[in-house]
Amino acid sequence: MDIKDLKTLIKMVTDTDITEFEMESADEKVIIKRSKGQEIIHMTAPAPVYAAPAPSAPLPGAAAPAPVVAPVNDKYETITSPIVGTFYRAPAPDADPYVQTGQVVEKGKTLCIIEAMKLMNEIEVEFKCKVIEALKENAQPVEFGDALFLVERL
Repeated sequence: MDIKDLKTLIKMVTDTDITEFEMESADEKVIIKRSKGQEIIHMTAPAPVYAAPAPSAPLPGAAAPAPVVAPVNDKYETITSPIVGTFYRAPAPDADPYVQTGQVVEKGKTLCIIEAMKLMNEIEVEFKCKVIEALKENAQPVEFGDALFLVERL
C-alpha cells in the first residue's frame, strides 16, 4: 500500500463516525483506530524476501527499485520497513524498547514504531521469532524495504 492510499483511508476514517477500520491483503494488514487522543495505525510488516532478483539497469529517468533484503544465512531473516518514516524502538523516549536483543517474541507482538506524517505505525512481527539484533538506531529515518531487525524464526 502506498502512502497516498494510506492518506485516503485515514481521511475516510477521520471524516466519518467510524472508530475502527481494518483491511488485510495477502502481504499487509492495516488497522486504523480513532480515539479522543492520538490516532494509532497498526501495520504488519511484509514477510521477509529470500532471494534477490537478477540485477537490471533502471530505465532512464526511472527511480531505482527498492532494495531487496536477503537472509543473512540459513538461520536468520530480516524484518524490513513497510513504509518510509522515522524508526522508534520504544513507545516513548523514557520507555523501555518494545523488544530486546535475545528476546523471543510471539506472532503479533509490536517490534517498533515508524512515524510517518505524524502518525505512529506499530510494526508487528508475523511469526514467532528470536530477536538477534536491532539494525536501526532510535529516531533514525528509514526507507521502504530498509532492514529493521535481524531475527531467527522459531
